[in-house]
Amino acid sequence: MFHFCMVKRPSRRVFLQTVPLAAAAALPLTDKALFAEAPAQIAAPVPFQLFSAEKIAESTAKLHTTPGNDNLFQPASLPFTIVLTTEDKKAAKEFEWHEGRDHIVQILDGETLYDVGGTPQNGRNTKPSEWLAPTSEGATKLHLKKGDMLVIPRGTPHKRTTETSVTFYLISTTGNTPA
Repeated sequence: MFHFCMVKRPSRRVFLQTVPLAAAAALPLTDKALFAEAPAQIAAPVPFQLFSAEKIAESTAKLHTTPGNDNLFQPASLPFTIVLTTEDKKAAKEFEWHEGRDHIVQILDGETLYDVGGTPQNGRNTKPSEWLAPTSEGATKLHLKKGDMLVIPRGTPHKRTTETSVTFYLISTTGNTPA
């Protein structure tokens, strides 16, 4: 005849308290074992950047002498750029839009006119993820002046016309958007 020893089943609370301890006890506790699969070296992040008021004033002064762009920040490993731009009497001939780039425009001085949105007419792909069209039906005209900020999401047709002079930051984000 066989006798079975009946062990009282532990309560759920006791079970949940003891299982993690038992699992932890089964792990090797040496540094070598704990960190054996850690990467040998983690890539250093892009260092922080300070753009002092003096540096920005100096860059702006140079751009007022010779209008154009100063690429303030273009890290290869981060998905954005910051450009300081000054332009005089300049007009885009066509609307542009981008599949993988958003724009944030902050007007520092002067004024400009943006035509934004609508439906591009006779658009054409000019390079990967970049498009141009002569017109955009239903575009909205926006008069931007000192202190104004405009966000242009990727895929939005836009063009700029500057009748006098404007200085602005253009922050462009790049990369894929989450699905």
